[in-house]
Amino acid sequence: MAAATEPYVAYGATEDLFRACARAGDYTMPTVAEGEEPLRSAQGEDLGVGSGWWYEEAGLTPTFNTWAQITYVHMYLLTVRLRMFPQQHAHHWHQNLLDHYSYAAEDRMVTLHNIAARSVRNKYLKDLFVQWRGVLAAYDEGLVKGDAVLATAVWRNVFRGDENADAAAVASVVSYMKKNLRDLDRIHDSEIASGDITFSDPAREVTIVDRESQAMKQPFTESTPVASQA
Repeated sequence: MAAATEPYVAYGATEDLFRACARAGDYTMPTVAEGEEPLRSAQGEDLGVGSGWWYEEAGLTPTFNTWAQITYVHMYLLTVRLRMFPQQHAHHWHQNLLDHYSYAAEDRMVTLHNIAARSVRNKYLKDLFVQWRGVLAAYDEGLVKGDAVLATAVWRNVFRGDENADAAAVASVVSYMKKNLRDLDRIHDSEIASGDITFSDPAREVTIVDRESQAMKQPFTESTPVASQA
């Protein structure tokens, strides 16, 4: 990568990378589009309409906050991979990915949630940045300390600490994250820099998690005794 053009390359490529990150959690606000007041979730958030595994199978509510957290999961996966870029370039990629998130979040506030006041949007953007820093720390800790810690971080952030959250869905997200980290690790920097990446289907992880859960329910059998040594 040529250092002279790196910021420009990073800006364009991370725009495409961000779109891949934001796609899974996308939702619409049909009532707002029709000029009506939006429906509200139990937490008082604007309630949208979403489709796909995250909403239909994992049971998440299509709101701005949910979109942000699903997007953070994918941004985190990319961030881990971008850390492997040459040190003199990596910061451009990290910053541009975050900038594209901020632009998209503010646009969503205006177009889907009618937040016209810039001061209010700026406050929300600051809160989102704090959330992102917290997500980075929590998921990093999970990668270091193991699946149980990562699952707790996913439950607290993506599932908002909901005691009624589907444990299998939480486990599927953990499995999904680890699979995509492995996949991203296998591809060359130039492929990342092209901006053309695809995340796997989280529904496939459900089968893996279910198979492992069923295996854990099987009765243990005694292994062949080891011959004693004199």
